Amino acid sequence: MNPSSPSSSSNTRQPRHPHAAIHDIPDVILSNIIAAVSDTRSRNAASLVCHKWHVLERLTRTQLSLRGNARNLFLLPNCFKSVTHLDLSLLTPWGHSLCSSSISTSSGSASSYSDPHFLSLLLRQSFPMVTSLTVYARTPDTMECLAPRWPDLTQLKLVRWHQRPSIPIGADFVALFDKCKLLVSLDLSNFYYWTEDLPPVLELYRDVAANLVSLNLLAPSFSEGFRAAEIRVITKCCSNLREFKIPCIFDSRFSGFLGDETLVEIAVNCPKLKSLHLADAASLTTTRGDPDEDVHTSEDAGITRVGLIDFFSKLSTIEELVLDVCRNVRESGVALEALNSKCPKLKSLKLGHFHGVTMAVESQLDGIAICQGLESLSIGYCADLTDMGLIAIARGCSKLSKFEVEGCKLITWKGIKTMACLLRRTLSEVKISCCKNLDAVTSLQALEPVCDKIKRLHIDCVWDSEEGFRNEEQFAFDFDLNDFGAGDEGMDYFGSDKDYEGATKRRKCGTFEDMSCNYVKSNGNGFRPKSWSRLQYLSLWIGVGELISPLTRIGLKHCPNLEEIRIKVEGDCRERPKPSERAFGLSTLACYPLLSKMQLDCGDVIGYALTAPSGQMDLSLWERFHLNGVGNLSLNELDYWPPQDRDVNQRSLSLPAAGLLAECNSLRKLFIHGTTHEHFLMFLTRIPNLRDVQLREDYYPAPENDMSTEMREDSCSRFEDALNRRNILD
Repeated sequence: MNPSSPSSSSNTRQPRHPHAAIHDIPDVILSNIIAAVSDTRSRNAASLVCHKWHVLERLTRTQLSLRGNARNLFLLPNCFKSVTHLDLSLLTPWGHSLCSSSISTSSGSASSYSDPHFLSLLLRQSFPMVTSLTVYARTPDTMECLAPRWPDLTQLKLVRWHQRPSIPIGADFVALFDKCKLLVSLDLSNFYYWTEDLPPVLELYRDVAANLVSLNLLAPSFSEGFRAAEIRVITKCCSNLREFKIPCIFDSRFSGFLGDETLVEIAVNCPKLKSLHLADAASLTTTRGDPDEDVHTSEDAGITRVGLIDFFSKLSTIEELVLDVCRNVRESGVALEALNSKCPKLKSLKLGHFHGVTMAVESQLDGIAICQGLESLSIGYCADLTDMGLIAIARGCSKLSKFEVEGCKLITWKGIKTMACLLRRTLSEVKISCCKNLDAVTSLQALEPVCDKIKRLHIDCVWDSEEGFRNEEQFAFDFDLNDFGAGDEGMDYFGSDKDYEGATKRRKCGTFEDMSCNYVKSNGNGFRPKSWSRLQYLSLWIGVGELISPLTRIGLKHCPNLEEIRIKVEGDCRERPKPSERAFGLSTLACYPLLSKMQLDCGDVIGYALTAPSGQMDLSLWERFHLNGVGNLSLNELDYWPPQDRDVNQRSLSLPAAGLLAECNSLRKLFIHGTTHEHFLMFLTRIPNLRDVQLREDYYPAPENDMSTEMREDSCSRFEDALNRRNILD
């Protein structure tokens, strides 16, 4: 055939380089592609493709959490020259002062690398571009060594769960402010210190304090918050703050409590504030309240409606506001109405112990319900919040994507369900906690209209009505708008007669189209819920001795995209009888196909650490109960807080717990927030793909006897060596 003939011509053009590959992309473009990858494992995998990719990945990595033992400085990587955000708080032995001569080799002799100045020099050479640093600073020596090496630091987070050492006032911060003149962000939320430590240093270094734009002082170890005089000094020195979080004293019985005058001073001294958190120290605890307890506290906060209005009027740039006072703020609705006009940029609001947030009289919107720009709202311990109030909030705050309610005794599933229907198009994150009339079953039933929209969810695993499922007819007719308003007022909740008639018609025929009553017929008398198709994160609270296995029976079985779950177990097991079942029920969570991360927090389970009276279980048996079945889950990451004996300040992993954790064959990361014995740790080396194990005493106060048989430095080193000697396939 003649190649020049028309019949031999082709309509497709042949590529000039038939073997072109991604390696042929110019280095500048390829480095931008790799830099856009944020997942750590994906970046590590990319670095193994070839030498070129390895170099580009190392050069483009900007964030790094350094693990390993501080004695093995010869393993310190020196290829991450572009890292700007460095986390040194996870080095082992965890909790030791990084720049301390106490770090020794596994043989017990002092290491030549333990010289603090030599260590800081090596860190500087390995990471010359660091501008953001996180470090465990048990003593002031740490920052005295590190601060001169990185004078260009702009962000710093200090971590310390041990008790404050006997040092002069402000000694923890002097070296930092003296050497790092460019500091703009300081995070002390996980750092134990005294309230009187910081204000004198800020006054001494006013030029550095004036540069700060973010200051987080919400340390959970405080028994009392900052006093008014200390807050006044901080805000005067840090006049350019845009983010300010601080624990305060709102109890008017104490001297230096935060009142109207101090509130206004905060707003005047820091006119650029975008995020402000003012929280009582008691609100920083993670324990759940008692739903039957009176929501009204014994004392009122020293804050008035007039003071709040004046305060709001000076926060014209605020976008996020938290007022968690743990004291009564009565009839606050009038003051909260000022937020709509005085704070036009406000998107997120959290209120604690504010009463009268909305009156919800007939169809008139008032109080917090007129803040139309809110996208996130959290209401805690409001004594008079009712179903009508929830409906008013949903009508007025129609942009809400996140809603949290805690400790409100008067609301029921009807109010939550109506609110969910009205916010169906926007709501994606919900928390319902410590509400007397909302157990697990009723909470899930109330959220059925938005179950296919929710991405993050928290409920309390209280099974009071587990057996009380409604039958088909009752459930189909339960949702009646007339229950929330008399006569024609019901139509106001949907905006027009037509909307109301349409909703009523859909209700009568047993379905909701837009509002989607998500129950469908099952076999005979039962119902099965539709899939929670977008749920990615699930948080649960459950009392000690209760079972988690009913969770999948009451409506949360179909969660195809659930990736992470957090379970908080709480209570005094010394007052509990021996459970009737041998297992807590973790194995039932195997029905979630994508579940890979779990946080099992038994840190607030209190019991007998060593010996228990006849007929009662000690903590090791309770650990067996809670962890039984965890090996049936395909977890990649697990955070576990063992239960504790507060009398001896001991939170330790027991033998049964170590054996059960060793059955988690898919684990890659295991973080134990407590102590354990060396021979218990060796059980964990049986997990084939386990790469990262951390022992952390991140509870206050962390035990001082770190060199006991449970937390010896040599024990940790021998375990790490055994872990690293294994051959891991990937």
